[in-house]
Amino acid sequence: DKTGTLTQNKMTVVKHELASEENHFLAGMALCSDAKWDAEKGEAVGEPTECALVNDAGKAGMTNLMAEHPRVGEAPFDSGRKMMSVVVESLDGKYVQFTKGAPDVVLGLCTKVYEDGKVVPMTEERREQILAANKGMADEALRVLALADRIYDEVPGDCSAAALEHDLTFCGLSGMIDPVRPEVAPAIAEAHDAGIRVVMITGDHIDTAVAIAKQLGIVTDRSQAITGAEIDKMSDEELDARIADYGVYARVQPEHKTRIVETWKKKDRIVAMTGDGVNDAPSIKRADIGVGMGITGTDVTKNVADMVLADDNFATIINACEEGRRIYDNIRKVIQFLLSANLAEVFSVFIATLIGFTIFQPVQLLWVNLVTDCFPALALGMEEAEGDVMKRKPRNAKDGVFAGHMGLDCIVQGLVITALVLASFFVGVYFDMGYINIADMIAGTADEEGVMMAFITLNMVEIFHCFNMRSRRASLFTMKRQNKWLWGASALALVLTVIVTQVPALALMFFGDVTLELRGVLWALLLAFLIIPINEAYKAIMRAVEKDQ
Repeated sequence: DKTGTLTQNKMTVVKHELASEENHFLAGMALCSDAKWDAEKGEAVGEPTECALVNDAGKAGMTNLMAEHPRVGEAPFDSGRKMMSVVVESLDGKYVQFTKGAPDVVLGLCTKVYEDGKVVPMTEERREQILAANKGMADEALRVLALADRIYDEVPGDCSAAALEHDLTFCGLSGMIDPVRPEVAPAIAEAHDAGIRVVMITGDHIDTAVAIAKQLGIVTDRSQAITGAEIDKMSDEELDARIADYGVYARVQPEHKTRIVETWKKKDRIVAMTGDGVNDAPSIKRADIGVGMGITGTDVTKNVADMVLADDNFATIINACEEGRRIYDNIRKVIQFLLSANLAEVFSVFIATLIGFTIFQPVQLLWVNLVTDCFPALALGMEEAEGDVMKRKPRNAKDGVFAGHMGLDCIVQGLVITALVLASFFVGVYFDMGYINIADMIAGTADEEGVMMAFITLNMVEIFHCFNMRSRRASLFTMKRQNKWLWGASALALVLTVIVTQVPALALMFFGDVTLELRGVLWALLLAFLIIPINEAYKAIMRAVEKDQ
C-alpha cells in the first residue's frame, strides 16, 4: 500500500486548476474535510490529505471556517463512491453543498461549471479540458482532488449521498504532492537484486500511481499498471495468467486488494502485504505475512498483522529481509558446526569400539560438548550477514534445513575430523611406544598419550573448524570483516583446554598420570589445523558443483 509506506504521508497542496473564485474553492475544500485547524500549533490536525487542504486554506487566512460555516448535513466519504459531501451554512443565509473526491467521479456528476464568476452549462469541450488538466497533474505524481458545489435556499431534507450527489457545479482541481521517502528507491533496487518482487497498490489515479512507481523503479511503462475497474472485468483465470504483468494497481477497492493477494499466492509466491487502514485489514489477513503500520496504522490493522513497522518505512521491510536471511544462515552454520563435530565424536568412539580400544573417556566428551562446542557455536550466531546475502534468490519455502547439500557437508566434515582425531591418537601411541601395536592398545597398555593427543586435537580442530563455518561456501580468506565474538569464544575455549591439560590436578582427573611432550602438542595442533585447508578445498569443489545448479 503506497501511502505512508513508499511515501512520507505528508501531503502538501502545490497546484490548483480553478474554475470558481479562489477563496470559494479553498474554503470549500477545507470545509469538505474532517481535519480541523489547531490555533496553538498553527496547522491542521487529522488525516494527512485533508490536513493539506485545511492548511492550504489557512495560508490564505481562512482559519475559522468551521465556526463561520457550521456543517448541517453530510454524506461521509466512502471508498466505493470515492468522494464525500457536506452541507454548510453560508454567510448570506443560504446553504452550500461541497462535494470533494476523485476528479473523474466528481466531474461525472457535474452538469454546470463556473466560468468568469458565472455558472454556465458543462460542455464536452470543457469536460475534456478539465480531464486534460487532471492528467497533467497526475503525470507530475500529484494526487488530484476535485471540488463541486450546489446551492440551496434551505437545509436539504435528505442528506444521503444519492440525494446530494447529482446536478453539481464544477469548482476546480487541487493537486498535492506526497513526497516519496528518499530511502525507498534504493531499498526497492536491493529487493529486486534479492529476487523480491515489489508491486504497488493505491487508490490514486492510475497516472499518479505510474508516475510515482517510475520514480521508485517499480515499473517502467504505463502498460504495467491496471485499475480496479479493469480487474473487475477479468475472470479469475485471466487475472491469474496476467497478474505478473502488472506492478501497479490503481483505483482499487478492498476486495481488489484481497483478490490481488490471493492471485499472487496461487503463483506459489510468498506474499507480504502492507497497509494502515481498516480497508487494508482483509488483504493483510490473507497474505502470508501481513505488515501493519505502527504510526499511522489503525488498531484493526495492527491486530491482524503478523508484524508491525515501528517507523512505517518500506526500507525497514527490506532491512528485516536481510536480517532474516542472516539469522537463518547463522542457524544453519551453527547446526552444521555442531553436527559435524558431534558426528566426529560418534565416528571416533564407534571405530575405537569396533577395534577394541578406548579413545575418549565420558568426562572428556562431556568437556568437549560443554566447552569447546558451546562457546564457538554461540559466537557463530553473532556472525554478520555475508556480502552476497541480498544478491541471492529467495529460498524455496519447502526446503528443509539440510537443503543445499548441508547433510553431505556435515557427513564429509565429520569424517575429516574423525580421520584427524584418529591420526592424532595413533601418532600419540607411536610417540609413547615407538611402534603401533593394536594388541597392546586393546589391552589398554599403551593409549594414555594417544588419548591426550586425540583430546587436544578434537578440541583444537573444533576451534579451527568454527572459523571455517563463518561461511558455508565462501573462502575463509575472502571474508573482510572479523567476528570478534568468535575470536573471544575461541580464545576462551583454548585457554580452558590448556588449563585442563596442563594443570596437574585437572590433568590427572581427565587423563591419569601422563604428561605430553612438546612434540606431541605440536603434532596435535598441526593435525587440527589441517581442517582449514581441507575444508577450503571442499568448499571450492562444492562451489564448482553448485555453480551450474
